[in-house]
Amino acid sequence: MARDSAATPKHVVHLAKALLRRTKGGPGAVLRGYRSRHPHTVVALVHPAHPWSRAFGLVAVVLIGAWLGLLIVGSVRAPVGPMDTRMTVRPSATGGTKINVSPLGALELQSHLAPVRLDVDVDRLDPERARALVDHPERISGLQDEVAADVRSGTVDVALRSCVAVVSGATALGLAVYRRPRRALAAGGLALTLLTASGVAAFATWNPKSVLEPKFSGLLSSAPSVVGSARSIVSEFDVYQKELARLVTNVTKLYDATSTLPAYAPDPTTVRVLHVSDIHLNPASWHIVQSLVEQYDIDVIVDSGDTMDHGTAAENAFLDPVEDLGAPYVWVRGNHDSELTQRYLEGLDNVHVLDDGKAVTVAGLRFAGIGDPQYTPDRSVEAEGDPAEELAGSRLASALWQQDAAGTPVDVAIAHNPVAARETDGAVPLVLAGHVHHQEMEVMENGTRLRIEGSTGGSGLRAVEDDKPDPVEASVLYLDRDSKLLQAWDEIRLGGLGLTTAEVSRHLPKENQPGATPSPSAP
Repeated sequence: MARDSAATPKHVVHLAKALLRRTKGGPGAVLRGYRSRHPHTVVALVHPAHPWSRAFGLVAVVLIGAWLGLLIVGSVRAPVGPMDTRMTVRPSATGGTKINVSPLGALELQSHLAPVRLDVDVDRLDPERARALVDHPERISGLQDEVAADVRSGTVDVALRSCVAVVSGATALGLAVYRRPRRALAAGGLALTLLTASGVAAFATWNPKSVLEPKFSGLLSSAPSVVGSARSIVSEFDVYQKELARLVTNVTKLYDATSTLPAYAPDPTTVRVLHVSDIHLNPASWHIVQSLVEQYDIDVIVDSGDTMDHGTAAENAFLDPVEDLGAPYVWVRGNHDSELTQRYLEGLDNVHVLDDGKAVTVAGLRFAGIGDPQYTPDRSVEAEGDPAEELAGSRLASALWQQDAAGTPVDVAIAHNPVAARETDGAVPLVLAGHVHHQEMEVMENGTRLRIEGSTGGSGLRAVEDDKPDPVEASVLYLDRDSKLLQAWDEIRLGGLGLTTAEVSRHLPKENQPGATPSPSAP
């Protein structure tokens, strides 16, 4: 029994060796044979990427790499006239050109529509070149060609450098992410394609006349000197070189360390009208209006109503600063102004109150206006709404036609509510309104231009109740002294409650843009 149990292991070993000798290929063949007779499913741990996912990933790598490339090496230093500048191409959703004039502010030009923007930073002023320009104004005529050539040269340099930066950045990031030269080269090629397409879009939409309508943001005191007067806008139409040279000259004067800020010299052939509205009892507004009168050398102020909040006698003292604003004050009643308000203003010096189509000539322009027919703070009277405004507008239009028949045509009409103002279409070249607390400009069906002003009081002291106060808005209108027609206008937008920084946007009527057919002198 013990012998049998001891012999069993030896028997198994001999049997296993015999089996292995009969099997060709050894143990590996046995394993392969077993697997062939017992197949099983192998689960993939990683799914292959979808083609769209790979494409989006490549585009993301290209965009990030291109942006990094531009950020690192995508700028050039170039002289522009007497200034040393740094030009940079930046990704942008709207395109255009931004000229940073630190610490004065910045000018934005809608020069092109493309996913890239040209940033020009004014680094410093060359003292010798600047002094030569300021001391010898006759050299400004030669500055036109010099500035244009400098801009062209700098633009070509920054374009070439940006091309290298974009392709290099996308290729380097592609190699770092994919670790395959072929994918990295694909990223560089795609970056070059996108940059080329952006360049073609910028070239196709290039607008050299954009320098005529700059948008300035920065110190309010610098705005008139940087943007300049409306003179060359209304009379000089070889626009690009002259206007660009003018901007460079203005900035040069502002930067000149040996002189004070230049005095604003408006064109004597234009009348400058400051349009304000909807002050709503905000005392800060008078300081803003007075500052604008001084900065822009305003000839006449037009207030299209809602100077008060409730129109009570207790509020009348708020109006006293009107006498000392530095320019004649033309006013019409708004729906928050009462008859008491109107009578008080009629007793102040330097104020012209217009109502029922009354006309007056101020600063060479003839104005006519009508007060708002509704006084909404009076809750005892139900508001009549638009029908009352339309009736008031019709009365104003009738008065305008009577003035025209008498040989004393009105140049500018004024009403508080745009609904009333629209009734004057065809009876006057320009009508001013407010009420809606935002700025608009439109040409109505019969040719009258309607200008709606925002709130010069930032919607009044009630604005402090909101997290973000309403902006303070006003406009400077440039009218030709001979034709009495609007030549240009500056939209001024300040931070809520009257901060010292501002945005000033220059605009031109279509008929005054280069190459346009002049508009008739009267409607």
